[in-house]
Amino acid sequence: MHSIAFRDQFTNVADACALAQGIVDTVRAPILVLDNELRVVAASRSFYSTFKVSPENTQGRHLYALGDGQWDIPKLRELLEKVISQHGVMEGYDVEHEFPDLGHRRIRLSARQVFYEGGAQATVLLGMEDVTERRALEREKDELLREKDMLLDELQHRISNSLQIIASIILMKAKTVESEETRVHLQDAHKRVMSVAAVQRQLHGSGASGPIEMMPYLTRLCDTLATSMIGDTRPVSLKVVGEAGNATSRQAESLGLIVTELVMNALKHAFPNDEIDCRISVAYEVHGTNWKLSVADNGVGKPDGVFAQPKTGLGTGIVKALAQQLGATVETVAGPAGTTVAITHATFATNAIHAA
Repeated sequence: MHSIAFRDQFTNVADACALAQGIVDTVRAPILVLDNELRVVAASRSFYSTFKVSPENTQGRHLYALGDGQWDIPKLRELLEKVISQHGVMEGYDVEHEFPDLGHRRIRLSARQVFYEGGAQATVLLGMEDVTERRALEREKDELLREKDMLLDELQHRISNSLQIIASIILMKAKTVESEETRVHLQDAHKRVMSVAAVQRQLHGSGASGPIEMMPYLTRLCDTLATSMIGDTRPVSLKVVGEAGNATSRQAESLGLIVTELVMNALKHAFPNDEIDCRISVAYEVHGTNWKLSVADNGVGKPDGVFAQPKTGLGTGIVKALAQQLGATVETVAGPAGTTVAITHATFATNAIHAA
């Protein structure tokens, strides 16, 4: 009802044209109204003010003859011809040009056909948006991101070198000390430094930024741990099971350090006699924002399945501190079939199949 009343107000052609021109003039972005021959029927005031041209030099002229021919571009011709012949729409076509009195500008064009009742000839609305500053800001942001990535790469390279130097010094010292107890502590320290280096390599070696895919990351990390800590001399298998999920770089780093500590601990204590079919399993489960990381072995464990009292060693302290940073809890269950340590952010039913 309202649309009919509105339409009845503009049965006079002159009134309708005045309304259309008023709308065009009100829009802040430059707009051209073209006929099907792409000649200018009308232009908005913002078009005249933006490109510093007059109505006398614009109306009635062909689009491609405006200015110094800046709109006479083969690709633009092709797109506008499709708008007319196929009643299509053109969205977001950018034109870069050195405009008189404006300098170098990047103009984004959009076009669509408008049809009228009574068999009147259709027109084409050609909208323009100056995106020069926006594109400059986007390029500046991209450049800053590239510089940041370069600095991060350099920082990671230096961290890796520093860790290797520290590990070498510790190992050399371990070989020269006379105290067996001191030698064991230094060897443990060497393994921890190397584990940090392994986490850094796996986390940053691919050059990826943004969220970390946990399953590929944990798989690569455990492959590295298996090669460096197990090798071919011990009958221990290390596998990763779980579900696809992402974590931030900081979370992934903490989880990687937890895995290395728990794997080291299992290798050190779970298989004192190098039993046959020794298995360590790393499981990662995720449900929304909740997740659980478990490291299980089928080693000596304890005679009765109990909640093991946390030890007070350095490794246990590291795992507990990292879990607290992640807002997670640590739970250790030891039984005759082995030991499982679970790091849980929230609580949900488990689906993982552990080694034990």
